[in-house]
Amino acid sequence: MAQYVPFAPNVEVNGQTILSFVNALAEYKDIILAVLSRHGLKDIDPQGWYPQESWLNAFKEVGEQYGPNTLFAIGKAIPESAIFPPEIQGLEMGLSAIDIAYHMNHRGGEIGHYNLILYDAQNCKAVMECPNPYPSHFDRGIITAMVRKFKAPNMVMEKVELDTTKPTRLNGADSCTYNITWAQI
Repeated sequence: MAQYVPFAPNVEVNGQTILSFVNALAEYKDIILAVLSRHGLKDIDPQGWYPQESWLNAFKEVGEQYGPNTLFAIGKAIPESAIFPPEIQGLEMGLSAIDIAYHMNHRGGEIGHYNLILYDAQNCKAVMECPNPYPSHFDRGIITAMVRKFKAPNMVMEKVELDTTKPTRLNGADSCTYNITWAQI
């Protein structure tokens, strides 16, 4: 499957997550609300549950009309406004928390994952494998924001890049892999 295609037909996403999408780019809130409305997502209740397929269709429209940089910006904004438990400290825990939060905000079948498959602090690198139906640029935004939020004070020049040597959702695969690197001072 490629991006924008749910892994299971009955998956739902909670309203708070959809509202994070709306509030990610406050200056475009009316545009995002109109896109959601065109896909049957109106009057979102933060406590409600909504079809993931409808939300993915809205993502697709945003991506097609406003481009990958908009999807990246939305992804970056999601963790910036999220509250994390105080026990999540440091980059390794922060990156692992993406999958936990993802599963807390979806239900109803196979939703995919955000897997931290390598964390090597000594060599300043990590690898995330993301088998899920969300847009690749959105995932890169989420990971980038988490790296910035949970990096150590001595970390500089962090970079999150799609590993194009592996299959990606951009070319029809079920997953994307991201290489995360940084320098230390």
